[in-house]
Amino acid sequence: MAVGTQYLAEQPKLRSSSLVLGAVALAALLAAPFFFYPVFLMSILCFALFACAFNLLIGYVGLLSFGHAAFFGGAAYFTAHAVKVWGWEPLSGILLGVAGAAAMGLLIGFLAIRRQGIYFAMITLALSQMFAFICLQAPFTHGEDGIQGVPRGHLLGLIDLNQPNAMYYLTLAIFLFGLFAIWRIVNSPFGNILKAIRENEKRAISLGYRVDRYKLGAFVMSAALAGLAGGTKAIVFQFATLTDVQWQMSGEVILMTLLGGIGTMIGPIVGAGLVIALQNYLASSQFPVTVLIGIIFVICVLLFRRGIVGEILELMKRKSKATA
Repeated sequence: MAVGTQYLAEQPKLRSSSLVLGAVALAALLAAPFFFYPVFLMSILCFALFACAFNLLIGYVGLLSFGHAAFFGGAAYFTAHAVKVWGWEPLSGILLGVAGAAAMGLLIGFLAIRRQGIYFAMITLALSQMFAFICLQAPFTHGEDGIQGVPRGHLLGLIDLNQPNAMYYLTLAIFLFGLFAIWRIVNSPFGNILKAIRENEKRAISLGYRVDRYKLGAFVMSAALAGLAGGTKAIVFQFATLTDVQWQMSGEVILMTLLGGIGTMIGPIVGAGLVIALQNYLASSQFPVTVLIGIIFVICVLLFRRGIVGEILELMKRKSKATA
């Protein structure tokens, strides 16, 4: 009884501390372009949203997809083509990319969701590679050259996105919207059912839930959010290439999520920031970046099994239990 009373008493403190940390993080993000290169920051935000979208599937449903590059890169192609060739407004182009990624997620998910484990992962990888081959051969993607020179244009015809700070704050707004959407999904009744499926799928079936439908819904949502990140990246960097749809991109987002911590809200953000920072600051050095990232990954697997953020949260839980 005393433990339960103490837990209830600690809840307002946890909420207030979370609000304070959130406010500090938001203030830091708003001030960041005045201290760091805006394009570097936008790259982190795009890949952080991509990693969070992937984490929605693996962290809260327990499905490992090796094909998320198809949604990320596919949305980048759809957005780039719509903005450059059709002359669409940037936000409309991004929304088209989200819709295209969601449609692809529905198709790929419908084919793959009936399998589990390594079979599910291999089906998503195979279908993703098929899409990458289509992107190589399709006329509108321009093959290995990709779609280059995508204009940033004006947001809603008013705000010039060629200004770095304006583009950064649009990217930040999209990132925060995507993060809020993931938080809302995870903390909804739908999200609770997804967690139940992750923990014990057979028990969820015995309770009468149509497990395949919930898994397919989560897969489509994850694909759409990955598309949101990919479409935004196409506007930020003003191109879409085959790099975004190849299997290496799927491996990279898996690495980001594992480094930060699967099943945590901010873990993928930390992982994406770490990987992008290493790639950016070590690009001009002679030391191969991929080797260093691989070493860090091995260390995290051996010493931080839950990821960086996951281990920190676990340590905090142990301390709170010890003081209870």
